Amino acid sequence: MKTKVQKREEIDKAEKMLQGSNAMVFVNFNKVSAEDVRKLRRQVSASGGSTVVIKKRLLNVLFKEKGIDMDVRQYDSSVGAIFSPNSMEEASSPVYKFFTELGGTDKEAKAEAMKKILGGYDLSSKLAVDAKTVIYYGQLPPREVALTMVLGMLVAPLRGFMHVVNEKSKQA
Repeated sequence: MKTKVQKREEIDKAEKMLQGSNAMVFVNFNKVSAEDVRKLRRQVSASGGSTVVIKKRLLNVLFKEKGIDMDVRQYDSSVGAIFSPNSMEEASSPVYKFFTELGGTDKEAKAEAMKKILGGYDLSSKLAVDAKTVIYYGQLPPREVALTMVLGMLVAPLRGFMHVVNEKSKQA
């Protein structure tokens, strides 16, 4: 059993991570191999975030101290918290990608892996986010790709019109 000092150190560590964060994603690490957890931590840290596994009670103490209206005891399993300085959309992407890869190609295994995404909390708007929303955000393409897609849709009619005009000028 941890002493009060050790618990305070865990809370302080999580508090440092929370200070620079705009979003948190909660996941379940039960029955996930240590190598896979390390892989997730590398993916999250590559996007600027950090990962901590902390007791739900201690995380609730931190939330109460910081005035965050979130109770992680609502989750039945243990909780791993992923803190990200990015928006909720960007924080969800590496988590979603990791758990889809963890599930493999089997549809049932992938669905089971998706159940390990528990939810999240958007610190910038102070809203709790359910698991379905985190998964939805994770499926979205990055901002630059989405903007490129929109630009492509705007330019496509002009490109088609220019092609028609070009062919007409060749006929004349």
